[in-house]
Amino acid sequence: MKFNETKQYIRKKIWSELKKVALPDSRFHYDFSNFIPDFEGSYKCVEKIRSMEVYRQAKLLFITPDNCLEKLREWSIRDGKTYIMATYGIARGFILMKPEYVREEDLEFSSTLDGAERFSRRIGLREMAELGKIDLLVTGCSAVNLRGVRMGKGHGFFDIEWGIFSELGMVDDRTPIICVCHECQVVDVDIPASQWDTIVDYIVTPSRVISVNGPPKPKGIAWHQINPNLIDEIPVLRELKELKAVRSN
Repeated sequence: MKFNETKQYIRKKIWSELKKVALPDSRFHYDFSNFIPDFEGSYKCVEKIRSMEVYRQAKLLFITPDNCLEKLREWSIRDGKTYIMATYGIARGFILMKPEYVREEDLEFSSTLDGAERFSRRIGLREMAELGKIDLLVTGCSAVNLRGVRMGKGHGFFDIEWGIFSELGMVDDRTPIICVCHECQVVDVDIPASQWDTIVDYIVTPSRVISVNGPPKPKGIAWHQINPNLIDEIPVLRELKELKAVRSN
């Protein structure tokens, strides 16, 4: 079985179990190839994360636009933190959300994808780099194993996001990553991983927190693996190339 076929087999097996506990998306229903769903008991994951030292000390977070992280986005603002979020598919780059952008009565709605678009503001790579180090990254997954190897929907967006932050000097090997998922998404199998896969440090489910002692995280973008079509689909990759060219001159 080929590398990508192995991953897709694991995804499909997990997705069949996940459908039993997942909440449907208003756009994609139960098509997990297009979104990472919320699930029963995800609020317990938020409670666990809020008690973790890496969260309590964090001021600037990156939180992916996954459905299972909606309540975490709300509570990060309630807790006075700032977060960066990618737009869907990174197609329109990144947005910035700060507590002062949102009124108390709008906090719950602001954590949804539509609400985030309304209350946040777009941020370019130059300005984003000026924010300094990201203290914590939180992502969902399709599946993750006990070694911290995660799989998303199969598009590699999180690895690209990490690579962008790495190129900008906003993350390094010490920057913690939390993966939030249902227990059925944690697998005790050897998920194939390359040197460009971003390994997570913690896995948080409704029932437990798993600490992972994984290999070093990737440094920068694996440009040789980027499909040229992605440069058109994800314009910030072109912006990053142009920014790197300016810095090198």
